[in-house]
Amino acid sequence: MRSITLKNFEIGKDKLTVLAGPCATESREISFETAKKLKEICKKFDINFVFKTSFDKANRSSLNSYRGLGIEKGLEILSEIKKELDVPVVTDIHESYQAEIAAKVVDIIQIPAFLCRQTDLLVAAAKTGKIINIKKGQFLSPYQMKSIAQKVSDSGNDKILITDRGTSFGYNNLVVDMRGVQIIQDELNYPYVFDATHSVQIPGGHGNSSAGERKFVPLLAKAAVAAGAKCLFFEVHPNPEKALCDGDNMLTLDMAEETFEICNQIFKLVNK
Repeated sequence: MRSITLKNFEIGKDKLTVLAGPCATESREISFETAKKLKEICKKFDINFVFKTSFDKANRSSLNSYRGLGIEKGLEILSEIKKELDVPVVTDIHESYQAEIAAKVVDIIQIPAFLCRQTDLLVAAAKTGKIINIKKGQFLSPYQMKSIAQKVSDSGNDKILITDRGTSFGYNNLVVDMRGVQIIQDELNYPYVFDATHSVQIPGGHGNSSAGERKFVPLLAKAAVAAGAKCLFFEVHPNPEKALCDGDNMLTLDMAEETFEICNQIFKLVNK
Protein backbone atom coordinates (compact mmCIF):
# COMPACT_ATOMS: atom_id res chain seq x y z
CA MET A 1 0.00 0.00 0.00
CA ARG A 2 1.26 3.46 -0.87
CA SER A 3 1.76 6.10 1.80
CA ILE A 4 1.36 9.86 1.49
CA THR A 5 3.73 12.40 2.99
CA LEU A 6 2.16 15.22 4.99
CA LYS A 7 4.36 17.70 6.77
CA ASN A 8 6.86 15.59 8.77
CA PHE A 9 5.01 12.26 8.72
CA GLU A 10 3.54 9.69 6.35
CA ILE A 11 -0.10 8.70 6.26
CA GLY A 12 -0.46 4.96 5.88
CA LYS A 13 2.94 3.85 7.08
CA ASP A 14 4.47 3.08 10.49
CA LYS A 15 2.33 5.26 12.78
CA LEU A 16 -1.39 5.59 13.34
CA THR A 17 -2.81 8.77 11.81
CA VAL A 18 -5.90 10.49 13.19
CA LEU A 19 -8.04 13.13 11.47
CA ALA A 20 -10.23 14.64 14.18
CA GLY A 21 -12.18 17.70 15.27
CA PRO A 22 -15.71 19.14 15.45
CA CYS A 23 -18.27 18.40 12.76
CA ALA A 24 -18.98 22.00 11.79
CA THR A 25 -17.01 25.07 12.86
CA GLU A 26 -19.05 26.66 15.65
CA SER A 27 -16.60 29.20 17.07
CA ARG A 28 -12.92 30.03 17.36
CA GLU A 29 -13.01 29.05 21.04
CA ILE A 30 -14.46 25.56 20.51
CA SER A 31 -12.15 24.93 17.55
CA PHE A 32 -9.02 25.91 19.47
CA GLU A 33 -10.03 24.05 22.63
CA THR A 34 -10.60 20.86 20.64
CA ALA A 35 -7.48 21.20 18.50
CA LYS A 36 -5.20 21.89 21.49
CA LYS A 37 -6.48 18.90 23.45
CA LEU A 38 -6.36 16.54 20.46
CA LYS A 39 -2.81 17.63 19.65
CA GLU A 40 -1.85 16.95 23.27
CA ILE A 41 -3.48 13.50 23.19
CA CYS A 42 -1.81 12.52 19.91
CA LYS A 43 1.58 13.75 21.09
CA LYS A 44 1.18 11.70 24.28
CA PHE A 45 0.58 8.50 22.32
CA ASP A 46 2.88 9.31 19.37
CA ILE A 47 0.04 9.47 16.85
CA ASN A 48 0.07 11.58 13.66
CA PHE A 49 -2.60 14.27 14.01
CA VAL A 50 -4.58 16.31 11.46
CA PHE A 51 -7.20 18.76 12.74
CA LYS A 52 -10.59 18.61 11.03
CA THR A 53 -13.57 20.93 10.99
CA SER A 54 -16.01 22.05 8.28
CA PHE A 55 -16.67 25.68 7.39
CA ASP A 56 -19.91 24.54 5.76
CA LYS A 57 -21.95 21.35 6.05
CA ALA A 58 -24.17 21.65 3.00
CA ASN A 59 -25.63 18.13 3.16
CA ARG A 60 -27.92 18.73 6.12
CA SER A 61 -31.25 17.06 6.86
CA SER A 62 -33.20 20.31 7.08
CA LEU A 63 -33.03 23.78 5.58
CA ASN A 64 -32.87 25.07 9.16
CA SER A 65 -29.97 22.83 10.25
CA TYR A 66 -26.75 24.52 11.37
CA ARG A 67 -24.14 24.50 8.58
CA GLY A 68 -21.08 26.32 9.93
CA LEU A 69 -19.49 29.77 9.87
CA GLY A 70 -19.02 29.97 6.12
CA ILE A 71 -15.92 29.75 3.97
CA GLU A 72 -14.29 33.07 4.89
CA LYS A 73 -14.61 32.85 8.69
CA GLY A 74 -14.16 29.07 8.75
CA LEU A 75 -10.89 29.14 6.80
CA GLU A 76 -9.66 32.05 8.90
CA ILE A 77 -10.01 29.92 12.04
CA LEU A 78 -8.37 26.93 10.37
CA SER A 79 -5.48 29.12 9.26
CA GLU A 80 -4.99 30.38 12.81
CA ILE A 81 -5.02 26.86 14.22
CA LYS A 82 -2.56 25.66 11.59
CA LYS A 83 -0.11 28.46 12.36
CA GLU A 84 -0.49 28.81 16.13
CA LEU A 85 -0.65 25.10 16.97
CA ASP A 86 1.60 23.93 14.13
CA VAL A 87 -0.77 21.17 12.97
CA PRO A 88 -1.96 20.24 9.47
CA VAL A 89 -5.65 20.83 8.79
CA VAL A 90 -8.42 19.32 6.66
CA THR A 91 -11.84 20.58 5.62
CA ASP A 92 -14.46 19.57 3.07
CA ILE A 93 -15.72 21.45 0.03
CA HIS A 94 -19.08 21.20 -1.70
CA GLU A 95 -18.64 23.29 -4.83
CA SER A 96 -15.84 23.41 -7.38
CA TYR A 97 -14.99 27.09 -6.84
CA GLN A 98 -14.23 26.38 -3.16
CA ALA A 99 -11.26 24.12 -4.01
CA GLU A 100 -8.84 26.88 -4.95
CA ILE A 101 -9.90 29.03 -1.99
CA ALA A 102 -9.59 26.21 0.55
CA ALA A 103 -6.23 25.11 -0.89
CA LYS A 104 -4.68 28.40 0.26
CA VAL A 105 -5.14 27.21 3.85
CA VAL A 106 -5.70 23.47 4.22
CA ASP A 107 -3.33 20.54 3.76
CA ILE A 108 -6.07 18.06 2.84
CA ILE A 109 -9.22 18.77 0.84
CA GLN A 110 -12.08 16.44 1.69
CA ILE A 111 -14.85 15.36 -0.70
CA PRO A 112 -18.13 14.60 1.13
CA ALA A 113 -19.60 11.11 0.79
CA PHE A 114 -22.75 12.29 -0.96
CA LEU A 115 -20.65 14.19 -3.54
CA CYS A 116 -17.93 11.61 -4.18
CA ARG A 117 -19.01 11.00 -7.78
CA GLN A 118 -19.20 14.68 -8.76
CA THR A 119 -16.58 14.85 -11.51
CA ASP A 120 -16.14 18.63 -11.63
CA LEU A 121 -15.65 18.76 -7.86
CA LEU A 122 -13.05 15.99 -7.94
CA VAL A 123 -11.15 17.56 -10.83
CA ALA A 124 -11.13 21.01 -9.19
CA ALA A 125 -9.84 19.50 -5.95
CA ALA A 126 -7.19 17.47 -7.79
CA LYS A 127 -5.83 20.52 -9.60
CA THR A 128 -4.96 22.22 -6.31
CA GLY A 129 -2.19 19.66 -5.78
CA LYS A 130 -3.33 19.09 -2.21
CA ILE A 131 -3.96 15.68 -0.66
CA ILE A 132 -7.52 14.69 -1.55
CA ASN A 133 -9.56 12.69 0.96
CA ILE A 134 -12.50 11.13 -0.88
CA LYS A 135 -15.26 9.89 1.39
CA LYS A 136 -16.84 6.74 -0.02
CA GLY A 137 -20.55 7.21 -0.54
CA GLN A 138 -22.63 4.84 1.57
CA PHE A 139 -24.31 3.80 -1.67
CA LEU A 140 -21.05 2.45 -3.16
CA SER A 141 -18.91 -0.65 -2.71
CA PRO A 142 -15.17 -0.32 -1.97
CA TYR A 143 -14.38 -1.57 -5.51
CA GLN A 144 -16.40 1.27 -7.04
CA MET A 145 -13.97 3.77 -5.52
CA LYS A 146 -11.36 2.79 -8.11
CA SER A 147 -12.96 4.76 -10.94
CA ILE A 148 -13.70 7.69 -8.61
CA ALA A 149 -10.09 7.90 -7.42
CA GLN A 150 -8.99 7.64 -11.04
CA LYS A 151 -10.78 10.91 -11.80
CA VAL A 152 -8.37 12.57 -9.39
CA SER A 153 -5.26 10.72 -10.55
CA ASP A 154 -6.10 11.31 -14.22
CA SER A 155 -6.28 15.01 -13.35
CA GLY A 156 -2.63 14.90 -12.31
CA ASN A 157 -2.87 14.24 -8.58
CA ASP A 158 -2.12 10.85 -7.03
CA LYS A 159 -2.18 12.05 -3.40
CA ILE A 160 -5.43 10.29 -2.58
CA LEU A 161 -7.00 8.99 0.63
CA ILE A 162 -10.24 7.00 0.68
CA THR A 163 -12.48 7.23 3.74
CA ASP A 164 -15.11 4.60 4.55
CA ARG A 165 -18.14 5.07 6.79
CA GLY A 166 -19.93 1.86 5.82
CA THR A 167 -22.78 1.09 3.46
CA SER A 168 -26.49 1.90 3.62
CA PHE A 169 -28.61 -0.83 5.16
CA GLY A 170 -32.28 -0.04 4.83
CA TYR A 171 -33.37 3.57 5.06
CA ASN A 172 -31.41 4.97 7.99
CA ASN A 173 -28.66 2.66 9.11
CA LEU A 174 -25.08 1.94 8.08
CA VAL A 175 -23.17 -1.33 8.24
CA VAL A 176 -19.37 -1.47 8.04
CA ASP A 177 -17.81 -4.26 5.99
CA MET A 178 -14.24 -4.60 7.24
CA ARG A 179 -13.21 -6.29 3.98
CA GLY A 180 -13.09 -2.73 2.66
CA VAL A 181 -9.84 -2.13 4.56
CA GLN A 182 -8.02 -4.78 2.56
CA ILE A 183 -9.75 -3.96 -0.73
CA ILE A 184 -8.86 -0.27 -0.61
CA GLN A 185 -5.36 -0.64 0.87
CA ASP A 186 -4.13 -3.74 -0.93
CA GLU A 187 -6.17 -4.07 -4.11
CA LEU A 188 -6.81 -0.41 -4.99
CA ASN A 189 -3.53 0.67 -3.35
CA TYR A 190 -4.78 3.77 -1.52
CA PRO A 191 -4.48 4.66 2.16
CA TYR A 192 -7.71 3.65 3.89
CA VAL A 193 -9.30 5.97 6.46
CA PHE A 194 -12.03 4.62 8.72
CA ASP A 195 -14.68 7.17 9.66
CA ALA A 196 -15.54 5.90 13.12
CA THR A 197 -18.12 8.55 14.00
CA HIS A 198 -20.20 8.79 10.81
CA SER A 199 -20.33 4.98 10.76
CA VAL A 200 -22.67 5.14 13.78
CA GLN A 201 -24.77 7.98 12.37
CA ILE A 202 -28.49 7.31 11.82
CA PRO A 203 -29.50 9.60 8.94
CA GLY A 204 -32.85 11.24 9.64
CA GLY A 205 -33.05 9.46 12.98
CA HIS A 206 -34.60 12.49 14.67
CA GLY A 207 -36.94 13.20 11.78
CA ASN A 208 -35.51 16.55 10.71
CA SER A 209 -31.94 15.76 11.79
CA SER A 210 -29.57 12.81 12.08
CA ALA A 211 -29.22 10.68 15.18
CA GLY A 212 -26.28 8.52 16.20
CA GLU A 213 -24.95 5.91 18.61
CA ARG A 214 -21.78 7.33 20.15
CA LYS A 215 -21.24 4.29 22.38
CA PHE A 216 -20.30 2.16 19.36
CA VAL A 217 -17.58 4.49 18.02
CA PRO A 218 -14.70 2.96 20.06
CA LEU A 219 -15.81 -0.58 19.16
CA LEU A 220 -15.77 0.05 15.42
CA ALA A 221 -12.55 2.08 15.54
CA LYS A 222 -10.77 -0.77 17.33
CA ALA A 223 -12.16 -3.29 14.84
CA ALA A 224 -10.95 -1.22 11.88
CA VAL A 225 -7.41 -0.94 13.25
CA ALA A 226 -7.40 -4.67 14.01
CA ALA A 227 -8.40 -5.26 10.38
CA GLY A 228 -5.40 -3.24 9.21
CA ALA A 229 -6.58 0.39 8.98
CA LYS A 230 -3.73 2.85 9.49
CA CYS A 231 -5.76 6.03 9.58
CA LEU A 232 -8.89 6.94 11.57
CA PHE A 233 -11.37 9.80 11.28
CA PHE A 234 -13.31 11.07 14.30
CA GLU A 235 -15.57 13.99 14.97
CA VAL A 236 -14.86 15.27 18.48
CA HIS A 237 -16.44 18.06 20.54
CA PRO A 238 -15.90 19.39 24.09
CA ASN A 239 -19.63 19.01 24.76
CA PRO A 240 -21.38 16.90 22.08
CA GLU A 241 -24.75 17.22 23.82
CA LYS A 242 -24.70 20.94 23.02
CA ALA A 243 -23.06 20.65 19.60
CA LEU A 244 -24.88 22.36 16.75
CA CYS A 245 -24.22 19.50 14.31
CA ASP A 246 -23.98 15.67 14.62
CA GLY A 247 -23.71 15.74 18.40
CA ASP A 248 -25.12 12.22 18.84
CA ASN A 249 -22.17 10.54 17.14
CA MET A 250 -19.31 12.86 18.15
CA LEU A 251 -16.86 11.80 20.87
CA THR A 252 -16.14 13.78 24.00
CA LEU A 253 -12.51 14.72 24.54
CA ASP A 254 -12.20 12.14 27.33
CA MET A 255 -13.64 9.42 25.09
CA ALA A 256 -11.25 10.49 22.34
CA GLU A 257 -8.23 10.08 24.61
CA GLU A 258 -9.25 6.61 25.75
CA THR A 259 -10.14 5.50 22.23
CA PHE A 260 -6.95 6.85 20.66
CA GLU A 261 -4.81 5.10 23.26
CA ILE A 262 -6.42 1.69 22.75
CA CYS A 263 -6.45 2.01 18.96
CA ASN A 264 -2.76 2.89 19.00
CA GLN A 265 -1.98 -0.16 21.11
CA ILE A 266 -3.84 -2.35 18.61
CA PHE A 267 -2.06 -0.61 15.72
CA LYS A 268 1.34 -1.42 17.21
CA LEU A 269 0.38 -5.04 17.74
CA VAL A 270 -1.01 -5.49 14.22
CA ASN A 271 1.99 -3.76 12.61
CA LYS A 272 4.64 -5.32 14.84
